[in-house]
Amino acid sequence: MHAFEEQDYTKGFDSSLWLKLLRFAKPFRKYLVPLGGVMIGVASIDAIFPLMNRYAVDHFIREGADRGIGIFWFAAAYVGLVVLQAANVRILFTLAGRVETGVCYELRKTAFTRLQELSFSFYDRTPIGWIMARMTSDSDRLGATISWGLVDMVWGGTLMVAISICMLVMNWTLGLIALTVAPPLVLVSLYFQRRILKSNRLVRKTNSRISGAYNEGITGARTTKILVRESENLKEFQDLTSLMRQSSIRTAVFSSLYLPIVLTLGSIGTGLVLWNGGNGVLLGAITYGTLVAFLSYTVQFFEPVRELARVLSEMQSAQAAGERLMSMIETEPEIRDRPEVTATYGDQFNPRRELWPEATGAIEFRHVGFAYRGGERVLADFSLMVGAGETVALVGETGSGKSTIVNLACRFYEPTEGQVLIDGVDYRERSQLWHQSHLGYVLQTPHLFSGTILANIRYGRLEATEEEVIAAARLVNAHPFIERKPDGYLTEVGEGGNLLSTGEKQLISFARAILADPAFFFLDEATSSIDTETEVLIQQAIGEVLRNRTSFVVAHRLSTIRRADRILVLDRGRVTESGTHTELLAHGGSYFRLYTNQFAVESEERLMNGDGDY
Repeated sequence: MHAFEEQDYTKGFDSSLWLKLLRFAKPFRKYLVPLGGVMIGVASIDAIFPLMNRYAVDHFIREGADRGIGIFWFAAAYVGLVVLQAANVRILFTLAGRVETGVCYELRKTAFTRLQELSFSFYDRTPIGWIMARMTSDSDRLGATISWGLVDMVWGGTLMVAISICMLVMNWTLGLIALTVAPPLVLVSLYFQRRILKSNRLVRKTNSRISGAYNEGITGARTTKILVRESENLKEFQDLTSLMRQSSIRTAVFSSLYLPIVLTLGSIGTGLVLWNGGNGVLLGAITYGTLVAFLSYTVQFFEPVRELARVLSEMQSAQAAGERLMSMIETEPEIRDRPEVTATYGDQFNPRRELWPEATGAIEFRHVGFAYRGGERVLADFSLMVGAGETVALVGETGSGKSTIVNLACRFYEPTEGQVLIDGVDYRERSQLWHQSHLGYVLQTPHLFSGTILANIRYGRLEATEEEVIAAARLVNAHPFIERKPDGYLTEVGEGGNLLSTGEKQLISFARAILADPAFFFLDEATSSIDTETEVLIQQAIGEVLRNRTSFVVAHRLSTIRRADRILVLDRGRVTESGTHTELLAHGGSYFRLYTNQFAVESEERLMNGDGDY
């Protein structure tokens, strides 16, 4: 396994990325189509107002103009356009808001679904803060940009086209003069686009690191205080936020320079129209109303340009967010069922349980080799046959391969060489969900979900009745301590189970695993972090729990492994000793030394106290 290295992005405006992102708006076509129509209507009405002013100047204001009853109808038409525009704006806010909310929902749903599919290796190398930044701030930014950005682009594009047509129709010479600033505007936009995008990429990357620092600071608060690292943590966090500040300021500077340049170009266009149009009025080539309309159009033309410039800046930031979110969504799971397996047995979200074969519990490692991605080889030509209902204990120093064997048996990882067979069939011929639905797994540090004790045990089998939950709790001796809680089984466990002791969480995780009635049971240092009294409670039930189940036990405490059917002593991925507890002690090898050095005192205390054990 290796440290997380976030990908750097260097591509300019990525149309293919935006096409991918726009697919998340497809479910909201019923809003997008009328929204586009409304925006075209808004832009068209905006383009009509200068023509109305032209008519008013030439017919009602200019000296000698007819001031008859036409003013009333003109005013009525003007008010009607204002009311219609107000209605359009109200509709566009409603529709755009629904699109924004819906796109955020679709992005998060798709990303969360992919997170459920990704293999354990992804979580080994990806910080939680990076994932959280993708799911929160990045998806928010994309939702807003896709919805409101589309609104402004449709409005701005339509208005600019309408204004250009109106100016060219009224006076094509003056219209071309007004549009001479467009080419420089395009060049300026391309330059600032690249600079703003580069700065925004650094902002998004730094934001991910800050989210990770937040997460580590919160989850590691106790360790921070014990090691008195508050000042060092603060300095590291200040360095990150300073980098974020500098990047954000650079982005803001480019954006603040871009808009004034756009305004300057707009002013130049207005000045050119005023100069040439004024001469045209004096020469009688155009009317006063036409000049007024042209001045309005030149000012109005650069309003959508300014909005498009703002949207362009936001799109640079959004593209930086979209690149990272899509990279997560498009990450392929390293462990994936083959299409024919999925067609037969279903997948994680659509299982075909009626076609699932029964699992008796035999498991075989056949010439298995394994190396973590980017890491050293852990197993080489490893073979092991475990019969149905057999309990195998794994013993060895840290890094000897114990947890790797368990992870491979659970198919959290797949062998890079060889096969793992369940009941004589390569487990890649079965679906992941089929295999993992037959697993019971209890970790050294159990994880509980926010909610009640009842709900946490029921996670083992969601359709279980309350009576079955209580029966599972009784089996692992969790029922007595649960009954002593003020709310019994409805007691809240808190985030991660932090309202319970480690031993209580461990007993609940045992009950949860038992409720699933698994064919395979895995105990990974499951009793190493609990007190002796709680371990005794577990030991009283564990023998019954593992009966007739194929079990792998990784443990340092002798009481957990000495009655296993086989104990394997591992060294650098190889089995150096194999046998029962008695046989290995008689052999006088590594297990004997491990026993005398690590477990003798504990074993003697247990025997003297007369405690039962596994």
